[in-house]
Amino acid sequence: MVVAIKAEPGQGIKVTTKEIPQQLNDDEVLIKVLATAICGTDYHIYSWDEWSQKRIKPPITMGHEFAGEVIKVGSRVNRVKVGDIVSAETHIVCDECEFCRSGKGHICQNTKIIGVDTDGSFAEYVKIPAKNLLINDKDVDPRFLSIQEPLGNAVHTMLHFDIIGKSVAIVGCGPIGLMAVNVAKAVGAGKIIAIEINKYRQNLAKELGADVVINPLEEDVIKRVLEETEGLGVDVVGEFSGNKTAIEQAFKYVKLGGKISMLGIPSKPIEIDISNDIVFRGITIYGVTGRIMYDTWHQVKGLIKHLDLDKIVTHTFKLEEVEKAMEIMKSGNSGKIALIP
Repeated sequence: MVVAIKAEPGQGIKVTTKEIPQQLNDDEVLIKVLATAICGTDYHIYSWDEWSQKRIKPPITMGHEFAGEVIKVGSRVNRVKVGDIVSAETHIVCDECEFCRSGKGHICQNTKIIGVDTDGSFAEYVKIPAKNLLINDKDVDPRFLSIQEPLGNAVHTMLHFDIIGKSVAIVGCGPIGLMAVNVAKAVGAGKIIAIEINKYRQNLAKELGADVVINPLEEDVIKRVLEETEGLGVDVVGEFSGNKTAIEQAFKYVKLGGKISMLGIPSKPIEIDISNDIVFRGITIYGVTGRIMYDTWHQVKGLIKHLDLDKIVTHTFKLEEVEKAMEIMKSGNSGKIALIP
């Protein structure tokens, strides 16, 4: 089968061939990949940044966002069957630690991630524990089904707090931020303010439901957000950028008693004035890790046909063209990019 792997340390990705997995554990499933999408994590591995150098052990097949058809099941598998169209929760958890046993598997201490710690979905076939699979409706484009994992991140971030009828700011309109705009629109947020520097993604944010789009390189973000909210600030901030300045600004324009849900990961530590920015303003902060198993996935399944995923998936390539796809992702002029094995 054709695969795209991180063959060795250093920038790049290699398209090669491997044997189709033949041996399944009794709880595993073999899946024919119909579509797989590129994540920011994949780009980190491709570019071989500091995080990748510490975490990734080449050679490994990359990729973790996918949809596919069940081809073969292990002897103890009964929750999916051959022919099912499935997607997967990409965090393989232990089911034994305190967090797993108290319904918090998304913060399992022993998590392994597909395409990071085990061979992933940039391949014609992938095997995965059956417990991680979600059965999809067969009438949805596999490219759209393949992005449910990052869509789950957007849903988890935006719906942890009540946003129906509320004002929200979405900071950073990369692919997950763009999904967050669309999710906020679909569930009935009152006013959606998107904050993004890239012109291509500013336009996408407008198409996906943003009422106001602010370019922080051209405007005073705090002033503009306050103007758009009668001087009160927004009820909820969804932080997707990980940018130091953007995060610092968010604490200034969130409403007194407001909420900040944080998914973006800063590259370096950030100092926050806890007294004046959090305590005296009554701010609630929520840190987002992955998706709540499996509540978030059920929310995604209910929302998926109500979202504009044809606008979010902006590019499609053959798996063999993965390097070209990575370069487009690097440019920032894309939404989600799908690969077809």
